[in-house]
Amino acid sequence: MSAMRISQLAERVGVPATTLRFYETSGLLPADRTASGYRLYGEDAVERLAFIGAAKHLGLPLEEIAELLSVWESGACREVKADLRPRIASRLAAAEERTAELAAFTATLRAALEHLDALPDRTGRCDPQCGFLTPIKPTTGQPAASRPGPGPVDVALAPSRHTAGEEAERWRTAPVACSLTGERMAERVAAWRQALTGARRREIPEGLRLTLPASRTAAVAELAAAEQGCCAFFDFRLHIDGPDLHLEVRAPAEEAGLLAELFADAACPAPTPPAYCLPWPA
Repeated sequence: MSAMRISQLAERVGVPATTLRFYETSGLLPADRTASGYRLYGEDAVERLAFIGAAKHLGLPLEEIAELLSVWESGACREVKADLRPRIASRLAAAEERTAELAAFTATLRAALEHLDALPDRTGRCDPQCGFLTPIKPTTGQPAASRPGPGPVDVALAPSRHTAGEEAERWRTAPVACSLTGERMAERVAAWRQALTGARRREIPEGLRLTLPASRTAAVAELAAAEQGCCAFFDFRLHIDGPDLHLEVRAPAEEAGLLAELFADAACPAPTPPAYCLPWPA
């Protein structure tokens, strides 16, 4: 196949035509034009898209992919390697930092569960003496007496929104690549829907805010971490406030459909003020 229209190229490489048009406007994928204005692509576009996809799966933003493409086009493999290595090293360091944050949060949750299980069952009304909300030190499992009292907990799983300015803009404008397909995608959607059954839902800029019982925090945190392993563009924020867990999830604007597929259908649309559409399972 020496020349393809955009629909043919999209079908061949498995990339939506809308994304191919976005790549063209971003300077990543040049196209020839017929006399009537239709885009035409050669075989080199297939190889070029494979390179772009591989770079995106490494978490590289479009600006860096464009820089890599200019090196790749020169045909010198060693130059591509030299250019790519520090970029991967930087993202590896960021991923390890997020992994450490998640490990610390997991330790906090485990310590809280151990503390909760050790408390006596009281028949009276639940009050501060129950000790459910006493802050816990994950390293020792003991109450943190030096702290003034219980309070909300925030955890962020957001690879690029921790920074401002140019990096935040990259997150908002970069198209999405997700390595989950087919059965694995269906399994992930089912897992999210099970974890978020009966959640209250509210739209926020660039995403959704879902409220559900704090008892599901561990399951939701595990799913969020797994999601970033294959779709690193998602921005997850977990906020624990007493009995409630508030999950905020954001994605680039052009991929609102993917966010809706994973999360919007997992909860019921809520009126204002929000109300539970389904009872929380025990």
